[in-house]
Amino acid sequence: MAVTRSPFRTKADLAAEHIKHLIMTGEAAPGTKIITRVVAEAVGISETPVREAIKQLCSEEWLVERPHVGAVVAELTVDNVRELYSVRAALTALALELGGEPLTGERLAAVDEVLAQCEVAVRDGDVAAFAGLNRRFHSLLCDTEHSKMTHRMLQTLWARTETAQRGFRLVPWRLPESHAEHVAIRNALVDGDIALASELQHAHEMAAMKALIDGIRETDGNG
Repeated sequence: MAVTRSPFRTKADLAAEHIKHLIMTGEAAPGTKIITRVVAEAVGISETPVREAIKQLCSEEWLVERPHVGAVVAELTVDNVRELYSVRAALTALALELGGEPLTGERLAAVDEVLAQCEVAVRDGDVAAFAGLNRRFHSLLCDTEHSKMTHRMLQTLWARTETAQRGFRLVPWRLPESHAEHVAIRNALVDGDIALASELQHAHEMAAMKALIDGIRETDGNG
């Protein structure tokens, strides 16, 4: 039996994961300054890899550098959410169209396993778990022999904009709706109705976009 080895993680990777965890759980709210020394002590490493992690997270838009302040947790804005989800809607829908085949075999089994875990996350109200499973679900659907370039583009987009996943905390009521939409997309692909699956996928991203924008406006007191 083959042994599955975990990918090697550098100290900078560990620091980045710690900072992401703080953001995803809400411990570090938008605008919170990330203090290198505090992260280094929490992870048990020196400050040098923490600085590397902060630089990486700034490039991925989890953090932003502010003059005379340093790195702070990035804000979710209406404009960046609208752009993010519009691009994701177009690319994920396109990936399903390019895939062009019914969902079967090992890939279907993997999708169903993710959906089963999503159901548990929805039941438990586990936003962080659902956010990770959400990305896994869409990656499984978009990674086919006919959509590899589109999937690579989505991976880059997800890496640069994953911070918006914490938006589920703004609209936790979206979890059961999002899960139901995932199931509908899965069923359309199993039935071989690729056009319907693509349409449902696009609508899914647009519904997420609208919910997040409404959540941002309500939080800001502009709604």
